[in-house]
Amino acid sequence: MFFSLKKKDKFSYIEEGEGQPIVLLHGLMGELSNFSSLTNYFSTRGYKVYAPELPLYSLPVISTNVANIAKHVAKFLDEVVKEPAILVGNSLGGHIGLVVCHKHPQLVKALCLTGSSGLYEKSFGETYPKRGDYEYVKRKTEEVFFDSAVATKEIIDDVFKTVNDRNKAIKTLYIARDAIKSNMKNDLKDITIPVCLIWGEDDHVTPPEVAIEFNHELPDASLFWVEKCGHAPMMEHPELFNEILHEWLIKKAIDPSTK
Repeated sequence: MFFSLKKKDKFSYIEEGEGQPIVLLHGLMGELSNFSSLTNYFSTRGYKVYAPELPLYSLPVISTNVANIAKHVAKFLDEVVKEPAILVGNSLGGHIGLVVCHKHPQLVKALCLTGSSGLYEKSFGETYPKRGDYEYVKRKTEEVFFDSAVATKEIIDDVFKTVNDRNKAIKTLYIARDAIKSNMKNDLKDITIPVCLIWGEDDHVTPPEVAIEFNHELPDASLFWVEKCGHAPMMEHPELFNEILHEWLIKKAIDPSTK
C-alpha cells in the first residue's frame, strides 16, 4: 500500500488510522516503507500510526548527531502527536527512541526496540564502502537479513545511492560514529516505561547479546526472539512481529481494547 506524506512546518511524515498513537522510527539506512506491514496492521486496530522522516541529511554537519535527531523527534511528539505515544524503533531509530524516553519521559507511553543500537552495533565495518562499489554494497545489505532475498534490488539501489552521495555519505559517517559514542548503558536503569524487545536470533548488526543486555538493564523489559531472522524483524517476519507487539500491548493494558 502506498502512504502519502504529510507536511507540517519542518516535519514530513506518514499518518494513518485513528486512536492510540504509535510513532515509527526508521534506521540510518532505513526507509518509512520498512514499516509498511506494521502501519497497515495497527492503523486498522484502534491506533493512529505516525512515521516521521528523520532529519539524517538535512541538519548542518556539525549538528548531525543522535542528540539533535532525538530533539527533532521530541518536537514531533510535542507539536504533531500531542499525547504520550508508543515508540517503535529499528536500528538507529531504536537508539533515538531510547534518548527520547530518557530525556522526555512525559512524551512516551511505551517503547518497542528491534535491532536497536545504543549499546553496540556493527554496520559496514571499519571503513565506509568505496564509492561505486555496487557488489560490496549489495553483499553488505544482504547480510543485514537472514534471508538475503529480502534485500531487493530497490533496497540495494537506495543504499548504493546514499553511499555515493557525498553529502549523505559524510553525514552517515558522522551519525554512525556518534551513535557509537552515545552509549546508553548507564541511562537504561532510568527508563522505567514498559519496553518490548523483538530481536532476530541471527542479527549480525546488533547481535543477540545486545538484546540480552537491554533486557537485563531496562527495569520493565520483555524480550521476544524471532527465529531465522536478521536485523529487521518487521521486514523479514512482519506478521509475527505485529502479533508479538500487539499481544504485548494487550498484556501491558496499553492496547485500546483493554481500556
